[in-house]
Amino acid sequence: MGLAIRFRGVTKAFAGVPALRDVTFDVRAGEIHALCGENGAGKSTLIRILGGVWPAGSYVGGLHVHGERVAFRSVSHAERAGIAVIHQELALVPAMSVAENVLLGREPTRGGIVARREMREIAAAELRGLGGGIDPSATVAELGVGRQQLVAIAKALQRDARILVLDEPTSALTDAEAGKLLDLLRTLRSRGVTIIYISHRLDEALAVADRVTVLRDGECVGTWPTEKLSAGKLVREMVGRHVTQVRRRARTSATDGRPALSVRGWGVRTRDGAVRVRDVSFEARRGQVLGVAGLMGSGRSELLLSLFGAWPGAVDGDMWLDGVEATIRRPADAVAHGLALVAEDRRGQGLVLGMSVGHNLTLAALRGLSRVGFVRRGRDATEARGLVERLAVRTPTLATPVRQLSGGNQQKVVVGKWLLTRPSVLLLDEPTRGVDVGAKAEIHALVRSLADEGAAVIMVSSEAPEIMAMSDRVLVMREGVVSTTFDDIDGLAEADIAAAAISQDQVTAAP
Repeated sequence: MGLAIRFRGVTKAFAGVPALRDVTFDVRAGEIHALCGENGAGKSTLIRILGGVWPAGSYVGGLHVHGERVAFRSVSHAERAGIAVIHQELALVPAMSVAENVLLGREPTRGGIVARREMREIAAAELRGLGGGIDPSATVAELGVGRQQLVAIAKALQRDARILVLDEPTSALTDAEAGKLLDLLRTLRSRGVTIIYISHRLDEALAVADRVTVLRDGECVGTWPTEKLSAGKLVREMVGRHVTQVRRRARTSATDGRPALSVRGWGVRTRDGAVRVRDVSFEARRGQVLGVAGLMGSGRSELLLSLFGAWPGAVDGDMWLDGVEATIRRPADAVAHGLALVAEDRRGQGLVLGMSVGHNLTLAALRGLSRVGFVRRGRDATEARGLVERLAVRTPTLATPVRQLSGGNQQKVVVGKWLLTRPSVLLLDEPTRGVDVGAKAEIHALVRSLADEGAAVIMVSSEAPEIMAMSDRVLVMREGVVSTTFDDIDGLAEADIAAAAISQDQVTAAP
């Protein structure tokens, strides 16, 4: 088996701070090669070099593709060499059709006019090879995340990509969707496609990859055949230390926490009247974590956005905060009432990407950091620096644009920006999505500490083990309604949550 990619002594720094140090390893042609490491380990920087985002001359070292030394000047240059990078945030146009996305920039024409029937036929043929039964005429916005992944892969293959790089491809997928994607990757491998697979779901990496390379602090720790690795050894190589696995949270007695948030008859509709949440009632108690489980599309995210006043459609129902009826029509109202939201879309709804790390960290608390309308810069910097240290955010400086951080460090900033507001109710939507094992443990510890300090935490997660480990009580949603509420989680199993998520009947477990 020949080599598809060879990295030799690759080194890159930002503002004098090394992101990669002398990285050397090979990827064989026709293999699935997992690239693992904590957030900030250098994975994103390395694949941006391979994908032409960071052009030749901006880094030191050599890059060979299929035996030839290359010096990519741009993304299109890398694509012409058969390399396609599919990022966690998919580069698709939601309002356009599947066929238009698959052939974007390569549309067949007749007499200068796009041949739409031929375009649909080409896209349909490409998609048939991937499975999924996707209609090429459907708009991308109509598809779930799993099918959007297939469209992105079809788009790459249509460009004759022989090397696919997938960055956290299953982070927003259900277990069933993730399983189908892994099967597809195995099929593509059998066709000779080389795949670099980046994921913090280590069980998936070990299940699908032929070999695994680990980066730590910008350096290559080593490469192993997957049969030589266990999940425990892989974690130790990634973090350089032992990481305690998530254990079930020590429960707070239900009588210890008074309701910080009570909701009755809550309903959420889109602008065109489609129901997303209907007749939901629950309490979130101080000092406790209320886990919210359910399949994608069950209304979990819509519930949190509407509670925070960030839902663009209609909302009805009644809300009480610490026993006092409250009306929240916009996020500013929510913040004034002591609510905080860590949204699932951290880049679109949690960060101002053009601003610095420091300014993002203090953005939600500017009122408290200001005097007569002017921000006290000294205190602003002091508070931001304290948060960076508390959260172990890996950043060269406070002035570094937050878009330059890894996904996990961006997530720490999203969570950290609310700490200065001292929220009484913290809404978390997939707070550890796309986060490595070390950062996940740190975020879990932070959430626990906020609950222990008296906040009420509502946490949405697609990972049943995380829900079980972190929650004092669990609410399961299905098709916009509460399917089951587990007030007593002793003896609760993953199968119980899964059954409640797909149950046709609404059931409330007895306290």
